[in-house]
Amino acid sequence: MAPMKLERMLSMKGGKDESSYVNNSQAQAQHARSMLHLLTETLDGVRLSSPPEYSPATFVVADLGCSCGSNTIHMVDVIIKHMAKRYEAAGFESPPEFSAFFSDLPSNDFNTLFQLLPPYGGSSMEECLASDSHRSYFVAGVPGSFYRRLFPAKSVDVFYSAFSLHWLSQVPEVVLDKRSTAYNKGKIFIHGANVSAAIAYKKQFQSDLAGFLRSRSNEMKPGGSMFLVCLGRTCVDPTDQGGAGLLFGTHFQDAWDDLVQEGLITSEKRDNFNIPVYAPSLEDFKEVVEADGSFAINKLEVFKGGSPLVVNHPEDAAEIGRALANSCRSVSGVLVDAHIGEHLSDELFSRVASRATSQAKELLDQLQFFHIVASLSLSY
Repeated sequence: MAPMKLERMLSMKGGKDESSYVNNSQAQAQHARSMLHLLTETLDGVRLSSPPEYSPATFVVADLGCSCGSNTIHMVDVIIKHMAKRYEAAGFESPPEFSAFFSDLPSNDFNTLFQLLPPYGGSSMEECLASDSHRSYFVAGVPGSFYRRLFPAKSVDVFYSAFSLHWLSQVPEVVLDKRSTAYNKGKIFIHGANVSAAIAYKKQFQSDLAGFLRSRSNEMKPGGSMFLVCLGRTCVDPTDQGGAGLLFGTHFQDAWDDLVQEGLITSEKRDNFNIPVYAPSLEDFKEVVEADGSFAINKLEVFKGGSPLVVNHPEDAAEIGRALANSCRSVSGVLVDAHIGEHLSDELFSRVASRATSQAKELLDQLQFFHIVASLSLSY
């Protein structure tokens, strides 16, 4: 899929129905909370700036790949309140004015996101920070790809991006080319695929990450920091995509095969669909940061995030099946709908749920996500 076409189309599933991202991002919230100590370490390294002579100080936070749920609002709130306490502890007469930029692709459901925002409140920044029912920062949405420039030079203090950088800017063309050794025949993801297909995905990920770092190095203020979280893997072999492989490469893959075998779609239709996700190893990530050279690595580690499935009744196999199907659909449903239509998409995810139900216990035991966690600051 061409990069501009994917950029206009890709988003987490908007709205508030059963398979929407809003209602299927509890696992991301849990994983983010488990990493708060790493985030605060990063924030403690951000330089506190005094205001210019004739204007108040401003502090800018940007969430890249914010999506449309409440998680982004909570994390921005955590960042700003932590920084406000640092300013207060350092003896500043008054806190700076805080601004938050929520950025994602233009197809993101920004309307749902902004409806979740509490109102800005208080006549002063001190009053805003003291309020639990109002936000203490100004807000703007920034549509666009984070693999390119999004902000003016030296304008952002803290970049935060969670569970987004594993999404590629495009499916590598060679993976869809029947003449290529990297052709991913019979598969909709690279988990268990041929090595050439996996290497093509790795190259695309590293090219995208290099573009991301170049852009942020121009946009970050001196003394700023960046906290990044994306799906990762512990295995060196890129054809073993770990938790992402189990999510997209087992029941999801089998459901596509079901549609082919039942004559609902052709094998060619299936083979022309590939999930643009790559879970990097620590070395995949580190190679790009070091080659770019703009950022110093404060921390870079693999973090065990846990299961993407949040269920109320772990003994209920049908609930686990629905949870997997909804989780899968909340992040890939927009692409699937565009490729085979909403009716066949319903058929596909119904089969995902059915297959997952039949192996519910194994899913709960085996489906675990690992994340790459990176804390970076400018190296000059």
